[in-house]
Amino acid sequence: MKKKIEDIQKVEEPIFAYGVQSYTPMVAMMGSQYANPSDFDLLQLARKGISKKSLLALAKQISLTIEEVATVLHISERTLQRYTPTTLVKTEHADRAIELALLYERGIEVLGNEKAFSTWIKSPNVALGGEVPFNLLDTRIGFTMVLNILGRIEYGVFS
Repeated sequence: MKKKIEDIQKVEEPIFAYGVQSYTPMVAMMGSQYANPSDFDLLQLARKGISKKSLLALAKQISLTIEEVATVLHISERTLQRYTPTTLVKTEHADRAIELALLYERGIEVLGNEKAFSTWIKSPNVALGGEVPFNLLDTRIGFTMVLNILGRIEYGVFS
């Protein structure tokens, strides 16, 4: 049986006070109702679509501009601006938004906090040939490369 986020916030609140999180808050922000969403839950969320309001909340949470989010999602900034707050972003864009949220959660987990990860992802990286990790997020291969570097950092491999 899956736990809903509201249940965890009520029952396991002291866990949050000690800095341990048992759910993915950025994905939850986009509409997932489950504390530990499975891949199937994320698939359903992507298929349903994510509202512009949720997408902008994610962008604000991870300190990205609407232009940066639009680049990652492969959608024009102007199109994104025209959407009403309740407009659902199409599946292919919602999928990339979920992937972005999961990447940021992973980065925060590995580097310890949002500020450290935000600085790291926007700084040139030797292990990526001097590329800025954020600039690679326009492709799925780029996402994989950034995740691989985070894995190397986590295990103490030069990155």
